[in-house]
Amino acid sequence: MWWLVFAVFLYFACAAMIIAEVFVPSGGIISIFALACVIGGAAIFFRHSSTAGWIGVVIALIMIPSVLGFAYKIFPKTRFGKAVTLTPPVRQQGDAIPDTEELKELLGAVGVVLTPLRPVGMCDFSGERVECVAEGGYVDKDKKVKVINVESTQLTVREIEVEES
Repeated sequence: MWWLVFAVFLYFACAAMIIAEVFVPSGGIISIFALACVIGGAAIFFRHSSTAGWIGVVIALIMIPSVLGFAYKIFPKTRFGKAVTLTPPVRQQGDAIPDTEELKELLGAVGVVLTPLRPVGMCDFSGERVECVAEGGYVDKDKKVKVINVESTQLTVREIEVEES
């Protein structure tokens, strides 16, 4: 009877090692030991009887994905998980892409290049920052541009020469 207790212990050890594998970077070594535990437990169950062996295999097939799912679900909530997991970017009120109707109002508007257009970059049109595509490829920062085309949410701009007085 102690063999069955030992087989159940091996299954619990396997579950603990699967959870440890999620939290401890071991290069798969802990997984190898977990696999050895589950195989050893199944072998002990099969030595008892073939019915017990197949029940042990079914339990293992249910236990392993369940334990993995549980471990990955709680991982981001742990202190270690929070330290190694990237947080999603926080969007501010004005970061959304303007509607097409708002962009169409900018057709013909003159603005200033905030980041070099290579060919895509940011431009400022009367305090409104908008992503733009340069018609000619590359436009340096602080150059004046004019909106020549609006298609969906894409503004196409052309560099203009500033008349000096």
